[in-house]
Formats: sequence, structure tokens, C-alpha cells
Amino acid sequence: MISAKDFLDSKNKRITLLGMSGVGKTHLAKLIGEDGDWFHFSGDYRIGAKHLNKEIIANIANKMSSNNWLKVLLDNKSISVNSQVTFDNLEPISAFLGKVGNPEEGGLPINEFIRRQNLFFEAEKKTMYEVPEFIEKSQAKGYNHFINDAGGSLCELEDSKLFKLLSDNTLVVYIKTSKENERMLIERAKENPKPMYYNPVFFESSIKDYLVENTLEYAAEISPDAFVSWVFPKLIEDRLQKYSTIAKNYGCTIQSDDLHSCRSANDVIDLISRAL
Repeated sequence: MISAKDFLDSKNKRITLLGMSGVGKTHLAKLIGEDGDWFHFSGDYRIGAKHLNKEIIANIANKMSSNNWLKVLLDNKSISVNSQVTFDNLEPISAFLGKVGNPEEGGLPINEFIRRQNLFFEAEKKTMYEVPEFIEKSQAKGYNHFINDAGGSLCELEDSKLFKLLSDNTLVVYIKTSKENERMLIERAKENPKPMYYNPVFFESSIKDYLVENTLEYAAEISPDAFVSWVFPKLIEDRLQKYSTIAKNYGCTIQSDDLHSCRSANDVIDLISRAL
């Protein structure tokens, strides 16, 4: 792994961010890129704008078709559908992923939910394998530095070849949550349950446990929001172990509290160099 001195002296710094959604990855990427010399590669944006674009648009069109007035406009091609995925609006991706459970509460049937999970998994893997290509493209455009703002589910890919590829081409920086940060993430998930990607083994086990705990027979009886709120603390615990293993084998670790104290790009660079 690169030394602190080599990192500080490098004229072509390249970083991959690792950690839970909401821990500060995008904040770090934007802070470090204030001088305009960093190319910000958003994994989630690439997934939505490229690899899941057709599926996201089809999902939006399907929802619009449930409204008779909109359906007529769609059929007559009076309106068109666009996913509108941007760096700051990733909501269409969340809407596509959806939540498992009671369809009357907006939930997806379990088979459809798993299908979408699998599509997201493949899209994220393709996106991360594109990182070396985008490093070259960014340098050709005149950017000296590159930051891979990876999604929180990067640890779920469980692909040692990919992790080595990222480690060979970038410095993997794990943003480790504090206990208070974890508490805030859990509270946020309870107040505003959002769709997530789950490791298949973790998901199958969690669904079984939830059904038993709540005396339910079928996934279609599950309240979508209630399941997300229930499973999120377990997801954090499961992912934290995976993040730590990846950081130990392929990168370095900084603390979320230390990151939140950073006020400039130089503060972030110093924080990372100390971790090295």
C-alpha cells in the first residue's frame, strides 16, 4: 500500500471511498473536490444513468400507466419518460429497488424484489470494474486527481478480484462510523425507511427471522417500511465487519467524527495521510 509521504507527494491522487450510506462519503468527495482538480466518479450515478437506465425508465412508465390519464398520454406519445438520475437526485434508483412486502402498502412481491436486487448487484459490479477506464478518461480531460464515491453496498460484492483492482488503481479509504453516527443512521432509517441492497444470504435469513418474530406466513404480509426499520441495525452490524476486512486487506481507515471536523480539502488530505 502507498505510504503517507508518497500519497502527499503524488501528483495523481486516486481514492475509493468505502462506508455506509450517510456516513459522509459524498460530503468528503465534494469537500476534496472544491479546487476543481478532482474528478468525482459517483458509483450510484453511473449505475442509474447507464447500467440500470432502461429498467428504471420502465419502472417509472409502469407506475405512470396505473394512472389512466397518464397512460393515455404515454400511449399517444404525448409525453416521454426520463429517469432524471443526477449526481444530486438518485431517487429513481431507490424507487426501482423498492421494498419487499404488502403491495397495498407499496411493497414488491418477493420474487420481483429479488430480481431487482440481482440487477442492481450486476450493475454495481460492472460500474466498479469501470473505475480504471474512468481514471484514464478523467486524466485525458485534464483532471489530476480521481475520487471513486462508491455506494454503501460495495462491501456486498464479495469479489476479491475487484477489491484488488480497486486497491491497485486507487487508495481505498474506509470511513468508520462512531457509535453516535451509527445511532443517527438507525434513527434516520426508522424515520425515513429507504430501499436498500441486501446480500442474498443476509436477506433470506432476515426475512425468515422477521416472519417468525412477527407471526407472519408470507412476505406479502410484511409492512415494507417496518421491515426496513427492523433490518437496518442488523445490516449495519453485518456490513461493519465486511468494511473492516476490506480496509485491513486493501486500504486504510479514517473515523467519521474526524471527517466531520474537516473544513477544507487540505484537512481531508491530512486526515488520510495520518491514517496511512
